[in-house]
Amino acid sequence: MEIKSLMLFRQGLLVLALMGISSATLSPTGINYEVVALTAIKFNLHDPYNVLENWDSNSVDPCSWRMVTCTPDGYVSALGLPSQSLSGTLSPSIGNLSYLQSVLLQNNAISGPIPATIGKLEKLETLDLSNNTFSGEIPTSLGDLKNLNYLRLNNNSLTGACPDSLSNIGGLTLVDLSYNNLSGSLPKISARTFKVIGNPLICGPKAGNNCSAVFPEPLSLPPDGLKAQPDSGSKGHRVAVAFGASFGAAFFIILFIGLLVWWRYRFNQQIFFDVNEQYDPEVCLGHLKRYAFRELRAATDHFNSKNILGRGGFGIVYKGCLNDGTLVAVKRLKDYNIAGGEIQFQTEVATISLAVHRNLLRLSGFCTTENERLLVYPYMPNGSVAFRLRDHIHGRPALDWTRRKRIALGTARGLVYLHEQCDPKIIHRDVKAANILLDEDFEAVVGDFGLAKLLDHRDSHVTTAVRGTVGHIAPEYLSTGQSSEKTDVFGFGILLLELITGKEAASGR
Repeated sequence: MEIKSLMLFRQGLLVLALMGISSATLSPTGINYEVVALTAIKFNLHDPYNVLENWDSNSVDPCSWRMVTCTPDGYVSALGLPSQSLSGTLSPSIGNLSYLQSVLLQNNAISGPIPATIGKLEKLETLDLSNNTFSGEIPTSLGDLKNLNYLRLNNNSLTGACPDSLSNIGGLTLVDLSYNNLSGSLPKISARTFKVIGNPLICGPKAGNNCSAVFPEPLSLPPDGLKAQPDSGSKGHRVAVAFGASFGAAFFIILFIGLLVWWRYRFNQQIFFDVNEQYDPEVCLGHLKRYAFRELRAATDHFNSKNILGRGGFGIVYKGCLNDGTLVAVKRLKDYNIAGGEIQFQTEVATISLAVHRNLLRLSGFCTTENERLLVYPYMPNGSVAFRLRDHIHGRPALDWTRRKRIALGTARGLVYLHEQCDPKIIHRDVKAANILLDEDFEAVVGDFGLAKLLDHRDSHVTTAVRGTVGHIAPEYLSTGQSSEKTDVFGFGILLLELITGKEAASGR
C-alpha cells in the first residue's frame, strides 16, 4: 500500500511539473496575433448566415478560414466580406493585421465609427466600406496609408470635414465619399477620380465647390449649344426615347444575370454536380471506393445538422447510413476550392493510403464533384476522447483509469507506426483528444490527417507554416516552424495531461 501511494505521489509531481512547463511555454506570445484580431472582428459582427462559422479562436492558422486570403508566407493579406448581410461594428483590432492589402466590406449593414487603427495598415491598397451605416468622422489616420489606391466610403452616414491628411497620399486612383453628411472645405486630393456628390453641406447652392468633384470632369454641352438647333427637338426626343428604352432593356438583362451569379455564389454549398469518370493525377486512390454524391447525401439525410459528429477548420463530419445499413462518418470539406482546401483533401487521401494500422483511422472511400470533396470513414460509435472525457454515466466518468491507460497506449502505438514504420515517415502535427477516436471496444484510433506532413527518414525536420490547435503545439514549432516527430510527442504529452486531469488543454478555465 505504501509503495502504491509513493508511486501515485511521484506521478502527481510529474503531472504538476509538466503542467508548469506547459503553461510557461504556451504564453500569450505564442498565440497568432492575426487569429486574435480576426476573432475580435467576428465577435463585434452579427453574422446571420454564419459565413464566419469556421473562424475558430483555437486555431493558429487563419489561412484556411472563409473570406480570408493569405500571402505565400502565411500572413493575412485580404479580408473580403462583401454583401454578407453583416451588421454590428468593425473592431479596432483590424489594425493588428499589419499585412493587409485589401479590405472589402461593402454592401453590409456595419455601423459605428471607422476604426482609426486602420491607419496602421501600411501595406493597404484597397479599402471599400461603401454601402454600410458607418457614422462619425473620417479618421485622419487614413492619410498614413501611403500605398492606398482605392478608397470607397460612399453611402454611409459619415459627418465632419474631409481630413486634409488624405492629400498626403500620392498614388490614389479613386476616392468616393459621395452620399454622406460631410461638411467643410475639401482638401486638394490628387486622385484621378474624386466623388463627393450627395453631401448637402459641401454640395449646397452656396458652397462654391464642384459638387461632382470628378477629375477629369465629364464632357458637358453649354446651354447655348442647345438653342442653336431649335428644329431638332422632336427628333432628339425620339432618339432619347429609343436610347432610354434600349438602355432600360440592357440594364434589366444585366441585373438579371448579376442576380443569377450572386444567387449561385451565395448558395454555392447547396449546388452540386456528379462528375463522371473524374481523374485526379495528384491523388493516389488505390483500392478506395468512389461514392456517388447522391448516395452520401441520402446517407446523411441531406447533410442534416442532427447528424453532425464534429466540426473542424476544414470541414464538418456527419454520421451516415448507407443503403446496406453500414454506418459511416462522412467528412465534407468546406470551401475546398479556397486556399488550402484541395491541398488538405489530397494530403488526407494520400497520407491515409500510406498508413495501415489498427490504431490509425482508415479511409473507406471518397466522393468528388465539381464543387465538393467528401471523405468516407468507418463510424466510430464511441466518439472522440475529448467527448468521452467530459461524459458521465450514472454520475461516474465514462472513461475509467483502465480505459484511459489503454487509450494512451493505443495512441502511442499509432504514432510509433507513423514515425518509424512508414516510409516516408508521417508527422501528424495535430495530436489532440478531439482527433483520437474510440471504436466499439474503446480502442484508440488516431484520425484527421489533414495537417500531416511526409518526412524522409534521413531528414530531421520539415519547415512549414505553423498549423495545429492552441494548447497542443510544441513551442519550438511555434517559434521556428520546424516540425518533426518531437512535435507529435509534445502533442501526445498534452493528451496524457488531458487523460489524467479530464480537462481541456486551453479551455480558458
